[in-house]
Amino acid sequence: MTDKTRMKVILLGKGQMLANMIEAARESDVEIVGVFRYERTLFSGVKLFLNDLFKSSYDLTLIKKYKLPEVKCKSANSEDFRNYVLKTNADLIMVGTWREKLKKETFTMPRIGTVNIHPSLLPRYRGPNPYMQVILNGEKKTGVTIHLVDENLDTGAVLLQKEVDVLPSDTGKELRERVFSAARELAREFLVKIQSEVIIPIKQNESRSSYYGYVDEAMKMLDFKNNTSEEIVRIIKALHPWMPCYITSGNHFLKINPYKIKIETLQSDIPAGYIIAKNPKEKSLTIVCKDGKALKMDDLKLWGFFIRPFTGLFIRLFC
Repeated sequence: MTDKTRMKVILLGKGQMLANMIEAARESDVEIVGVFRYERTLFSGVKLFLNDLFKSSYDLTLIKKYKLPEVKCKSANSEDFRNYVLKTNADLIMVGTWREKLKKETFTMPRIGTVNIHPSLLPRYRGPNPYMQVILNGEKKTGVTIHLVDENLDTGAVLLQKEVDVLPSDTGKELRERVFSAARELAREFLVKIQSEVIIPIKQNESRSSYYGYVDEAMKMLDFKNNTSEEIVRIIKALHPWMPCYITSGNHFLKINPYKIKIETLQSDIPAGYIIAKNPKEKSLTIVCKDGKALKMDDLKLWGFFIRPFTGLFIRLFC
């Protein structure tokens, strides 16, 4: 297949999602005529240069490695970007992790259209951070959806979907990584199919739709008296690695290790919030929850760089 017949694609995205889109596009034998990084909508020229210098990301590494053309605009809704789409004669815009709501004048420009990769099984879990929300709600399944972009957020007709299991051991970190891997597979499948066959868009069923906004940061301060052990475990796992969770002890805070928590069944009724065991050597506390079960948390760390080494001593004397 020659360059003249290859489908021309512009990619808009951020971080791991953008990196996986780049790899999927290269594996699909399409021509990447532009990569528009999320960071360009946030930073000025100098700030972007410093950010790239000190926080070089995997997506930027791939852009340099494959010598891909970068879109140097401030907004996907700008005239500069629309002129870029016209100049490159792009067939498709593919979006994954983007902060702007695209205007109709933008998403209708390419010959085929504009599609978005959303990390959930739409119409469920529209909105940001579905990795957190599916764990918070105890879901067993999530996934990835490629859908047409329309004038609303995450509401366009579905083109392809792929399921991903939510494992009992998952934190937001592990789930996000598996969802990104699935996104790469699905994007590759979509880009191959769209070049050789018709994909029928399926309208989303609004009766099954759900939307979740940003997670309330107050959740990271754990409340053992008003939450069950299962709820607290889901909070700790869902918020990792974006928002560490803490136990409040006086004016100090103990940071939770999401990989060192265990629910224990008790033989007698003990008030919620009561510390029933502590181990300074393991930097461990076991606290009763609302449901009468206890949560054992090892490898706790005092918040604060200078006092962190004294975590064990703090647990021994003050907990």
